[in-house]
Amino acid sequence: MVLVQCGIKQAIIFKQIFRGNTVSERSAAICRKTKETQIEVKINLDGTGLCTLDTGVPFLEHMLEQIARHGLLDLDIKAKGDLHIDGHHTVEDIGICLGQALNKAVGDKKGIRRYGHAYVPLDEALSRVVVDFSGRPGLVYRAQYPRSHVGEFDIDLVNEFFQGLSNHALITIHIESLYGKNAHHIAETIFKAFGRAARMALENDPRVDTIPSTKGSL
Repeated sequence: MVLVQCGIKQAIIFKQIFRGNTVSERSAAICRKTKETQIEVKINLDGTGLCTLDTGVPFLEHMLEQIARHGLLDLDIKAKGDLHIDGHHTVEDIGICLGQALNKAVGDKKGIRRYGHAYVPLDEALSRVVVDFSGRPGLVYRAQYPRSHVGEFDIDLVNEFFQGLSNHALITIHIESLYGKNAHHIAETIFKAFGRAARMALENDPRVDTIPSTKGSL
């Protein structure tokens, strides 16, 4: 399903959003405007890892690049937020919009694997992420960091990002940092593992042409 949602405007078809790259039917675009942020997210689930970002939050952009590259998702994200206060609203709302775009792009989930998991190391750090495109939001987040910030980025916002994403993508995400000493490495393993877990869950299962649930819907 291809869907554009911007305020009250909705359309079923929109022009190619990733220049030079084929856009599949599993694509979506979301716009969100509040007094705190203005966010635009475009996603192609069957991409190649193409990523265009302009958010004003450099560390988050580095993490979003990991999701795109390791999840083979094409992402185009633009954001303007009240960064003069801090990054909280911008990071959280990007998570919300990315979740909405994921939910729209995946459609009825017919034929997908639904579940995905990944372990990802980075030097001394190792994280595990497990996802279920269940239609039910839920986040279990277990990660401890040796410091509160990576550069100017408040590391608590990793949790806020994934909470917003989970709530609006309607997926269950279990995130666990198994160990690590470097806060940057710990966060990066989490984002990489999420990308790989989502890639596995969103793949089409050649043995199944139905919705992967005994209920008949997700």
